[in-house]
Amino acid sequence: MPGRIIRVFRFCLWVVLGAAVPAAAISVPGGAAQNAVARGAYLFAAAGCAGCHTRVKPKGRPLAGGRRLDTPFGAFYPPNITPDPGHGIGRWELADFIRAMRQGRGPDGTLYFPAFLYPSYSGISDADLGDLWAFLRTVPAVAVTGPGHDLDFPFNLRVLVWPWRWLYFEPGVWRPDPNRSARWNRGAYLVRAVGHCGECHTPRSLLGGVDPDRELGGNPKGPEGKRVANITPHRKKGIGDWSESDIASYLLDGGLPDGDLASGAMVEVIEDSTSRLTESDRRAIARYLKSVPPQDGN
Repeated sequence: MPGRIIRVFRFCLWVVLGAAVPAAAISVPGGAAQNAVARGAYLFAAAGCAGCHTRVKPKGRPLAGGRRLDTPFGAFYPPNITPDPGHGIGRWELADFIRAMRQGRGPDGTLYFPAFLYPSYSGISDADLGDLWAFLRTVPAVAVTGPGHDLDFPFNLRVLVWPWRWLYFEPGVWRPDPNRSARWNRGAYLVRAVGHCGECHTPRSLLGGVDPDRELGGNPKGPEGKRVANITPHRKKGIGDWSESDIASYLLDGGLPDGDLASGAMVEVIEDSTSRLTESDRRAIARYLKSVPPQDGN
């Protein structure tokens, strides 16, 4: 069966079984008729927030936290981010949310462990953070507190976040490159800030810092200790043989150019995030990925 037929069949089956995208999540961002909540719902899908903040085994309430994330440093449990005032972020203000996303700090100044991907989220614009906050205020509140992190010594010492930040964290809003096209800049923003692709697809140091010189070059020990693919345009190690259309199609339905299908963690990423983007945004991501320096890792 040709690859295109496989992809179409799988996508249709997914919709029939009830995984269809909510209307707010597929609306074109920034349209005149949209409001902040609808734009925030789109960004929520683009950022894949539900993937970390919703427990999957056993299935938990949306965004109530508790999903176990195993790392070389121990297990992290992302928190409840519903608007519940006692267990979630219901007492936060917009300024608290922006501080958390851009600076990796809680309302009381507590430094968050970088398992919360603020090194990437720091690049999200104020307008988009405001829209995302507006959407999060609308989700059902859940009165559940998840387990605390279970980290190995000495990584459980929050004071060690200070030197980590000095080594690896540069806060600041992502800025477009005036020498690049609007499509390239949109793709770079989605990949590097909102979608945080490099957090999984870029190799890390022994201390867990992303190696900027090997951006998107694959990670032999990614989330859950599993290999994450090289998505640079390297001909042998990466996706150099893929066209922009191949990449955009893969982000929609998980179909590879050879007719095979996505597997592992990317199935969840595609179903919950990239398939909910507009075609224009998927093609923008593809344009950016085809432009990064090829890496021969992984």
